[in-house]
Amino acid sequence: MVPMPSLWKAPVAPGPLRWTQPVPGSKSITNRAYILAALADSPSTLLNPLSSRDTDLMSAALNAMGCRVEQDGNTVTITPGQLHGATIDCGLAGTVMRFLPPLAALADGPVTVDGDAQARKRPMATILQALRDLGVSVEGDGLPFTVGGNANAPSGGSVTIDASGSSQFVSGLLLSAPRYSDGITVRHEGGPLPSMPHIDMTVDMLRRAGVKVDTGHHTWTVHPGTISGGTWEIEPDLSNATPFLAAAMVAGGSVSIPFWPESTTQPGDEFRDIAEAMGASVRLAGGTLTVTGGELHGIDWDMGDIGELTPTVAALAALADSPSTLTGIAHLRGHETDRLAALAAEINKLGGDVMERADGLLITPAPLHGGQWESYADHRMATAGAIIGLRIPDVVVEDVETTAKTLPGFAGMWEEMVNNG
Repeated sequence: MVPMPSLWKAPVAPGPLRWTQPVPGSKSITNRAYILAALADSPSTLLNPLSSRDTDLMSAALNAMGCRVEQDGNTVTITPGQLHGATIDCGLAGTVMRFLPPLAALADGPVTVDGDAQARKRPMATILQALRDLGVSVEGDGLPFTVGGNANAPSGGSVTIDASGSSQFVSGLLLSAPRYSDGITVRHEGGPLPSMPHIDMTVDMLRRAGVKVDTGHHTWTVHPGTISGGTWEIEPDLSNATPFLAAAMVAGGSVSIPFWPESTTQPGDEFRDIAEAMGASVRLAGGTLTVTGGELHGIDWDMGDIGELTPTVAALAALADSPSTLTGIAHLRGHETDRLAALAAEINKLGGDVMERADGLLITPAPLHGGQWESYADHRMATAGAIIGLRIPDVVVEDVETTAKTLPGFAGMWEEMVNNG
């Protein structure tokens, strides 16, 4: 019998906050480092990696395929091994379901991947067809699928895809490309390409591992060669930091995030500009980012490169003093849930005024009231409900534990901030 999801009453902020909140490592960097370490020429060490459902699933997948992954406190050591066939659970993790297939093509036996029921709705055909075009045996166009084993490394070559559904299709192909005998050139042709910072992150990490990568307009060429083992120091997850920064904008006062990088490819860094545009003051000094709340204003913002921040920004927009238009995010319909439909439904259920558009949301502030906020098994939907609950009494978030996907212990961290900040 499947247990019923829990209900969590989001705490209302009693006054302005004064809080410093450390956040764990970046999921995006951690899971990219796992793939590169699994294909490297020597062991690698990850310092301060994220330990969450998404990263634990990646670790388990690599272990099952022949790598040795060992964790000691905040350090993970990955020793590459001969990749072999396995059955993999990807949960609801896009980075696992889309980064593993090109790596699985390097195994000497078939690799079958499946995940949560909701994961079977997520777009996968693009990367699976790309592998077929590169000569890899693939059964299925979505979860579950099987990538056939190859006695020799796939040759690779050039492939053209429509990555408008997810930048992860590009990153997945690029990460394993050095181990293909001819490397891989990926060309994107189609709709707007979302989340470019994540592709930039992939290219940057490949180059840091000693791989030659050429880039052009919507074209990336990864040359064949060795991936160097080494040490990866994982930055804090800036996207996971944004709900806490948003709390200062809703409740007033200041919230600080330590160890914020001066320079980063993480899309969460753009929240600094968004916070200022919405009326907050932002200060980065000594490696600590502090956001201080002010009057909360609406914005018109192209979220195409930073779609994962949409739930946080939409929650803020619902509490602002003027309308907001968020655009460039049609691809969010293929995330953990259809985030555009989910945000509109949940904010409107609390008395809001949100209109879905083809590529975004029009959010007009309206008086809100309490009620149950559904998470849709989506970690960022759960945190959006918590943000609204800071100001609106009796907001009850269904299945707040889904935040363990990328931020284990979120509810306790949030309550400590509100009650002690």
